[in-house]
Amino acid sequence: MAFLSRFGLRSTFAMRSLMIRPLAPTKRLQSQLSFSHRLERLAPGVLLLPAVLVVLFLSIAPLVISLLLSLSRLRFVAGGLQIQFVGLANFERLLFGREQRVLFGVLDTPNPFGWAILALAAIGLARWVGSALRARAGAAAALGRAVSAVLLLGLLYLVVASLFSEGGRPGTLTVTLLYVVVGITFQYLLGLALALLCAQQLPGRTFFRVIFLLPMMITPVGVGYLFRMLADTNKGPLEPLWILLGMQDFAWANSAWGARVAVMIGDIWQWTPFMFIVLLAALEAQDVEPMEAAIVDGANGWQIFRYITLPAILPVSTTLILIRLIESFKLIDLPNILTNGGPGTATETLTLYAFRIWRALDIGGSAAIAYILLFLVTFIATLYVRTIRSRIGGGL
Repeated sequence: MAFLSRFGLRSTFAMRSLMIRPLAPTKRLQSQLSFSHRLERLAPGVLLLPAVLVVLFLSIAPLVISLLLSLSRLRFVAGGLQIQFVGLANFERLLFGREQRVLFGVLDTPNPFGWAILALAAIGLARWVGSALRARAGAAAALGRAVSAVLLLGLLYLVVASLFSEGGRPGTLTVTLLYVVVGITFQYLLGLALALLCAQQLPGRTFFRVIFLLPMMITPVGVGYLFRMLADTNKGPLEPLWILLGMQDFAWANSAWGARVAVMIGDIWQWTPFMFIVLLAALEAQDVEPMEAAIVDGANGWQIFRYITLPAILPVSTTLILIRLIESFKLIDLPNILTNGGPGTATETLTLYAFRIWRALDIGGSAAIAYILLFLVTFIATLYVRTIRSRIGGGL
């Protein structure tokens, strides 16, 4: 009995020791695990913090400094720089002062074609605002669409009153919008056509893929000098062609529209390959099973493109157009090298205008133009993204 009791006591003590001993290591282990989990959660932020600070320094700081410059007047004086705060005087000079004609151009009463464009645009924008009211999207959404519609109609009136009028002359804002709309339209259509062509099983398609990419490899300044030589009708490489066409005495830079067309052709030639290569990748990445099923069902080529290919590449196309939309507003190299903004200011973009007055030491005015361009690009890009998103959400 004594043996059993001793054995029983000892076994009970051993069991209690086995049950008690692991408790202390378990607490330490839990604390270590919780600490390691906290480190794992903090690690991405700690590792990304230096890059975020660099990006903020390189993007936010210039925005703040340029905003302060746009509200100031800088003068170079003996021994330093004099900065005078002038408030919105730089913006007032550009929008309502002596620089208004350079920015907005000369406006006149539109011709019947211009009034027709305005009427169609007003009807379309009214239906766009009305759709928000019918969908009961909320007062804020309806008000936002109404304000956007008024701003868009105002921009369109500037374009129409300067381009489609008897005594109108487009300013740098209208010229910039013209380059953006015409350039992106032709770049996308040509890039899509070339991508559809190179996506076929044709002989020599690899060679043409490389050839089509060459213009994008040239710097914009090089493209400007290239088209400057090509447009020279007296001693350029295309002189025999100009003589054959009877244009040996024609000067592109002497005509406002001739100079604008030359700039737009150069921009389209350079950036169509960008559209081409991205659209080609999107076409080759789409699923072939829906197209095979459509062919079995008797669909023709246009129906396959309209209902299968185009919706498949729509997300890529949306992003592609957005990228080129933002980049096209910053066009400066081609008009600067090709025409120097001339004749007069016929080919001058907003970016070139800001550079020109910056070169004349009007630092505040140049910063004000940069902020006008920032507001314009932000407004149009945001409106474009929201419109595309709503159309995709509504099933187009």
